[in-house]
Amino acid sequence: MTDTTTRRTALITGSSSGIGLDIARAFLAEGANVVLNGRDADRLAKAAADLGHPGRTAWVAGSIAAPETGELLVSTALERFGRIDVLVNNAGVFAAKPFTDVTEEDLDVFLTGNLKGTYLTTQAVVRALRAQGTGGSIVNIGTTLVDHAIAGFPASAPVVSKAGVHALTTSLAAELAADGIRVNLVAAGIVRTPLHSGTDVDSFGGLALLDRVGEVAEISEAVLYLAGASFVTGHALRVAGGHVTGRP
Repeated sequence: MTDTTTRRTALITGSSSGIGLDIARAFLAEGANVVLNGRDADRLAKAAADLGHPGRTAWVAGSIAAPETGELLVSTALERFGRIDVLVNNAGVFAAKPFTDVTEEDLDVFLTGNLKGTYLTTQAVVRALRAQGTGGSIVNIGTTLVDHAIAGFPASAPVVSKAGVHALTTSLAAELAADGIRVNLVAAGIVRTPLHSGTDVDSFGGLALLDRVGEVAEISEAVLYLAGASFVTGHALRVAGGHVTGRP
């Protein structure tokens, strides 16, 4: 039987629902250990129970914007599973609002929740990966809106914060290559998640060449690929049905 310390271990932020939860499910299906994260302890506990692999699942409640959350993710992974192999920076916030209506408080929410949180969590994990000395993989979740904005969907504040995550991906890929740490990004299009509850998400399908919205499993497939692609770093993989490539 494979011991948990010989399995790869993935830390996944924002994984109590939606894309993050499906990414966790995908890693577990491949035999990995998983450390879940989210701000709501009750939702995390339920997500962990629903995933059905208690011996290979741990969870840490807390906002990624707090430095201690990243540190706790690291210590939990090492205490439970003895290693860290993959960090998936999925946690974030997103909402549309016209540019001139965005308040300073709104901007702080997006910059903190998306960019600062990703930055701090990654710092904690990179320190651990360097100490471990076996390399690793970081996969960030971005958005195709960084490259192709939608006139009818004004979202400058979250897009600017996510653009910072795109830039961070490129910068860290260069800085961390010597440590054997690869850093990549999935630039997601519009995906059917709880974020769109109460809206007709399929009405956005026409924005993509494939004339549909994405499903969470399609993002998970891309994350698994990048997590294991040993000769890929600094890459932004668009998973958006051709949203950026052209117009239907």
